[in-house]
Amino acid sequence: MELSKVRAIEQIVASFKDGQTIAIGGQTNQYMPDRLIQCVIDSGARHLTVYSIDSSNPNMGISRLIETGAVDRMITTHVGTNPLTNARIQNGTLQVELAPMGSFIERLRCGGLGLGGVLTRTGIGTLAAEGKQVIEVNGQSYLLETALHADVALTRCRRADPLGNLAYSGSSGHASHPVVATCADLSIVECDHFCDLGEIGPDEVKVPGLFVDMILA
Repeated sequence: MELSKVRAIEQIVASFKDGQTIAIGGQTNQYMPDRLIQCVIDSGARHLTVYSIDSSNPNMGISRLIETGAVDRMITTHVGTNPLTNARIQNGTLQVELAPMGSFIERLRCGGLGLGGVLTRTGIGTLAAEGKQVIEVNGQSYLLETALHADVALTRCRRADPLGNLAYSGSSGHASHPVVATCADLSIVECDHFCDLGEIGPDEVKVPGLFVDMILA
């Protein structure tokens, strides 16, 4: 029985289809899963929804997907670093839902853990509360921010073993990748260093292999 989750790039490219929702780790062009983003571009998949912290800078990271016209909708925390994203919002070819960063990450976490959502006071009394359910707890009002679950997650790690156990290094690696890696039906990871079994100690594993389906080593 084949235990290794390493897959050829052709298999990974074939995983992307029109209309998918794709969660992507990384932030402000730092430690992006650029090889996996290229796989999405090479697949030709269109009409995608993307969950990501931001839309990168022009010609970088997630912006490369947006520039191809593959993305119809985003849920993100800000788009201020990318005038190309803003231009598509203004001309009506890209729908964007903006969310506070903490709420966004917790919604992804809920998506990975099978929870319905998270209660937060962030956004109460602002435009962010429009159309959302308000729940009273101990006399306080909270917004229900519903879970975000994706069809595919694209992330990057420092080290991975054949079973898909993942370890990270530095703030860029830890920022969103471990949460994003758990929030999808199909989790694909790009790793910097592919290790033998046992090289990653149990205390170093931040995402267990049961969450990971494919590795691009």
